[in-house]
Amino acid sequence: MYLGVPSNLVAFACRRAFQLGYEGNIEFISKSKLIEHYEETLGAIHIGGHAMIIHQSAALKLIHKYFPNG
Repeated sequence: MYLGVPSNLVAFACRRAFQLGYEGNIEFISKSKLIEHYEETLGAIHIGGHAMIIHQSAALKLIHKYFPNG
């Protein structure tokens, strides 16, 4: 059902967060139906309400998966 969720776009945001000095950390707002999906597929952490974060370790996994050459 959620196969269209663009994980590569999130990986791009994480890569950009590294470039800007944020150590790859990003925060985003999720629809309630997608919270578990993002936890499972992106390594995101639900921090309350609809807010989610991706920390450096999960960001690095996504970056290496979608941008293996940097």
